[in-house]
Amino acid sequence: MCSVMNVSRSGYYKWVNRKPSEQEKRRKKLMKRIQHHFYAFKKRYGSTKIAEKLRQEGEKVSTKTVSRLMKDMGLFSITVKKTKATTNSKHSQPVFENVLNRQFKPEAPNKVWVADITYVATQQGWVYLASILDLYSWKVVGWALSDRMTKELVLEAFDKACMRQQPPKGLIHHSDRGSQYASAEYRARLESKQMIGSMSRKGNCYDNACIETFHSIIKKELIYHTKFKTRKQAYDAIYEYIELEYNRVRIHSSIGYLTPHQCEKRYYEQLQAA
Repeated sequence: MCSVMNVSRSGYYKWVNRKPSEQEKRRKKLMKRIQHHFYAFKKRYGSTKIAEKLRQEGEKVSTKTVSRLMKDMGLFSITVKKTKATTNSKHSQPVFENVLNRQFKPEAPNKVWVADITYVATQQGWVYLASILDLYSWKVVGWALSDRMTKELVLEAFDKACMRQQPPKGLIHHSDRGSQYASAEYRARLESKQMIGSMSRKGNCYDNACIETFHSIIKKELIYHTKFKTRKQAYDAIYEYIELEYNRVRIHSSIGYLTPHQCEKRYYEQLQAA
């Protein structure tokens, strides 16, 4: 073989018996961990989050290096598709002033909640997801699914959030101007919990950008990449994503690469230690 390839026998055996360099060893180790995190998070993490996970493991690695290695391995995070409008602000119900006014950095959990509705396609027809997000921890504190976009849907999500978090009075609840949130029943719920109602300005999507960001994430990472046969299948998948992955496993750059659960827990631990 050496003769055919015009290679010396000594050179061939030197190549066969050579030991990998420290650089090669580290590269292989990084690639193995990158692959682990990529598939552990169901292809949802790009180079930025995987680099952060590696740094949390003690690796000194740049996002650029992780990006290059992912490209070499053919690993690309899943992407988004088109969106569908769900807000109906053409109604005669009274609306709240924009009290939140894009102050998206509260100092503690259960100071500001943001709410919105998005859609999910199944082979049985559309289902609608109403979500409530705590702005401090980015935790989904309440959510509900229904085949109709009604006030009952948002009331269910609200009741679940209140049962779960037991919020104090004075919490700011922000939403768009949709008829569901402007309904007399929903306003009564806010009043019963002594919450401060707040709504986006007319036609201004940026006033409720944070909850829309969450809905963009769940679409990008789950909804657009799953063909749901039934509404129950959609419910089960969304339950797993929100309760087991998003709230407890998925890290967020906006809260220091913690999970929502870790962020909330850290706040109360520091409060107790003070």
